[in-house]
Amino acid sequence: MTHEATAEPGAVKTAAPAAAGAPDGRRPGRSGKRRGGAGRRGSGWTPWLYLAPALVVLAGLLVYPIYQLGLISFLEYTQSQVSGGEPTTFKGLGNYQELFSDRQFWDVLLATVVFAAACVIATLAVGCALAVLLTRIRALPRLLLMMAALGAWATPAITGSTVWVFLFDPDHGPVNRMLGLGDYSWTYGRYSAFALVLFEVVWCSFPFVMVTVYAGIKAIPSEVLEAASLDGASQWRIWRSIIAPMLRPILVVVTIQSIIWDFKVFTQIYVMTSGGGIAGQNLVLNVYAYQKAFASSQYSLGSAIGVVMLLILLAVTLVYLRLMRRQGEEL
Repeated sequence: MTHEATAEPGAVKTAAPAAAGAPDGRRPGRSGKRRGGAGRRGSGWTPWLYLAPALVVLAGLLVYPIYQLGLISFLEYTQSQVSGGEPTTFKGLGNYQELFSDRQFWDVLLATVVFAAACVIATLAVGCALAVLLTRIRALPRLLLMMAALGAWATPAITGSTVWVFLFDPDHGPVNRMLGLGDYSWTYGRYSAFALVLFEVVWCSFPFVMVTVYAGIKAIPSEVLEAASLDGASQWRIWRSIIAPMLRPILVVVTIQSIIWDFKVFTQIYVMTSGGGIAGQNLVLNVYAYQKAFASSQYSLGSAIGVVMLLILLAVTLVYLRLMRRQGEEL
């Protein structure tokens, strides 16, 4: 009896480690750790395998053209080289030196930056204001406004530009008749032409901002807005102190998109000002690059302008994202 009583506790003690260990009663050794590590490493490649087809397409559509753009910008590549009359030679930074020594390039760059900044600010202001308006009106007016805005967004740039030129035509345009301006030409003066193009750019760009911001506003809990309204906050104060901070990640996206789109505007300027205005007074970098590359057959200079535009957009995007990260935003 005594021997049997002392054996049972021992059996319990030896069974406990087996239950806490591996299913077969053995403790996991180094091989088990290696298998777990290998599993984790294998799972790290899984997202890249799913992204591989898209990355291959992006490499073909973006990486290779950018590589060719940069390569041509370092070569002597004009119509003579294209036709085979002269050999292609390496020019190094000669194209960039020629470009940066051209006073017209700096004038066009300044005009492009100012014009793009005005377009971005106006687009964000109109889009955000109409997004707030969508939350205040009834279903039927909201549907009509959304359909009208999406119609403007879906209109091709060349079609919209042609329609706006007709609307502001000095001879047959209805705008001059309504405003009593007679035969005033909007595209004759530099600033009036830029203003006309700005109106068209904002008209075809604000729907993206409006729809995106409206979706973000609808995602904000209604209790928060109701509490601010009950506390006596004005609509401007609610937007500035509640809605805008909560929508900051969305506003970052629409701002970067607007900067990229408006900085490389081409169709509206080319169509509405007949290739850049009188004596090139309405040139922007994209139209300027087109004139250099195709009108003057200086393909290397046109490529150099394209590289400069790419670097400027990358720099602006990275600086903007860095400022947002410093403010504690998760992007």
